[in-house]
Amino acid sequence: MTAKRPPFTLPTRKLLSLSLAGLVCGAWSPAQAQQLSVEQLQQRLERLERLAGVSDGAPIEGAGLADLDQRLRILERRLELQEEERVASAKAAPKITVDQKGASFKSGDGNYELKLRGLLQGDARVFIGNSSQNDTFLLRTARPTLEGSLGKLVAYRFTPEFAGDSASIVDAYADLRFNPAYTVRVGKFTSPVGLERLQSSAALVDVERALASELAPNRDLGVQLQGEVAKGKFSYALGVFNGTVDGRDAVTSNPDDDFEYAGRVFFEPFKGKESVWAGLGFGLGASAGEKHGSGSNFLPRYRTPGQATFFSYRSAVLADGDTLRWSPQGWFYRNGFGLQAEYIVSQQEVARDARRKELEHRAWQTTASYVLTGEDASYRGVTPSRPFGINGGLGAFELTARYGELDIDDAAFPLYADPATSASHVRSWTVGANWYLTANLRLATNYLQSSFDAAAGGARLPDEKAVFSRLQVSF
Repeated sequence: MTAKRPPFTLPTRKLLSLSLAGLVCGAWSPAQAQQLSVEQLQQRLERLERLAGVSDGAPIEGAGLADLDQRLRILERRLELQEEERVASAKAAPKITVDQKGASFKSGDGNYELKLRGLLQGDARVFIGNSSQNDTFLLRTARPTLEGSLGKLVAYRFTPEFAGDSASIVDAYADLRFNPAYTVRVGKFTSPVGLERLQSSAALVDVERALASELAPNRDLGVQLQGEVAKGKFSYALGVFNGTVDGRDAVTSNPDDDFEYAGRVFFEPFKGKESVWAGLGFGLGASAGEKHGSGSNFLPRYRTPGQATFFSYRSAVLADGDTLRWSPQGWFYRNGFGLQAEYIVSQQEVARDARRKELEHRAWQTTASYVLTGEDASYRGVTPSRPFGINGGLGAFELTARYGELDIDDAAFPLYADPATSASHVRSWTVGANWYLTANLRLATNYLQSSFDAAAGGARLPDEKAVFSRLQVSF
């Protein structure tokens, strides 16, 4: 004789009822659950028991138990569908981020993004002694930036400049990101020759760039193939450009029919390794082309770090032939110590009347820095580990020192340049201090001094001595 299965007892019925009530309550929001009193919860539980066929003292037999089980399964599935819908909605929803790097608007899948960034630099400049320049307050840089991505393939950057007497375009380019090893960049951007020229002005340890940057091209219009391989240990860039003069941006169109070819290779052989040389990098940048024409779009003027012009060509001189630049360069960063150095040669064929000459100008610079508060120095700047005003933090402090020289070809005088107004050689040194209050705010102070050698038959220009201070806001 088969033993009869005992009926469910009251505790079992209550347990099933409570389980059912828990599932139902799980569909409510936490705010709704908190608004219910104990009596209201008891009333809901009793109604659920009646719906499930459970009553005090009555056993749950086959049909009632099956019905309760079915109801539980339906509720569980509904909760699963609600959770799946919530997760899918969260993935599809746009993501808005505002932090120290600016504002970012990104699609749910991450393929489309718009970033809002900016750079403001306000300077105070005081010249010491007999100087032709005036003491002044200056809005040096005012650059909003829009950058981001349009799908997985296209990235972009647009940066206007509002400092100065008129607005201009600093960067305007698009990247076709086929692969980290090969990306195509099209538009206006920095020519890949000078080490310091390629560094963001927000990350410079000194207020103004060094003498070597006067011989390197700045931003130009063109197309460039670039990439990184071996986990970033080797990077390269190779492009075709309209061509621009030393130290300046290109004009909006090609002033002649000639193009310039520029490239750079850079090695960081110990990158990512536990080695004292992990912060070592070195490479070579170069450009070659032709220029034919007169005026500032074809021939440069050279300035000191204090922004005083110390060399210019005579108005009757033409750029008339080959131009060539080459620049060995490197850096070394180790904890708070940073060292950056480059050497550059700029050659240009010039003409005046029927006379022609290939002139060769040379420059070099080395910059050292040390972060006193323990943060790491880097090519991309310093981020304080204890920002000012947060938990007693004072920010990061850095000391800097720089020396550089620029030598003008002696053959430039007196036919192609006036020895009365242009120097043949300049030496410049700078010492300074930086206070990084936060990742977005920096105060910089430099003392800089330049001395000049006169060309044959010319007068020696007076030394330039100045104190530059800068307040920088970047995000």
